[in-house]
Amino acid sequence: MTRLHPDPSPSERAYWKKNVQLVLILLTVWFVVSYGAGILFAEWLDQWRIPGTGFPLGFWFAQQGSIYVFVALIFVYVFRMNRLDSEFGVGEGPMTESGIEPGDLAASGGEDPEGEGPREVDGASEADWAPEADGGGS
Repeated sequence: MTRLHPDPSPSERAYWKKNVQLVLILLTVWFVVSYGAGILFAEWLDQWRIPGTGFPLGFWFAQQGSIYVFVALIFVYVFRMNRLDSEFGVGEGPMTESGIEPGDLAASGGEDPEGEGPREVDGASEADWAPEADGGGS
């Protein structure tokens, strides 16, 4: 069987190891807050009240707190992944309006994104992925 991708380099392995570790840590925090604080420890947390509202803390975590923590985890993930990308030199770099980096088409034998004529990306020409001119069937 032919492999599509060669064996990853040590740098790639280190990058993905750190990436998976980050995801596992954030999923653990999410689980502890949403399941633990919102369900398992809700009665114990209910002995405290949210100041100014009178809501029990366990109820608040079950209804809103876990959502706030989840949104915060998204921002933490973005921040940490951007740092990890920079550390390993795999940042996203500038993109054109079309979402294609300037050298992509030239490297694949196609024309400039602003040019006229058929374009080719990864060996497929525009005719391969464009809808039929007559409204195209299914």
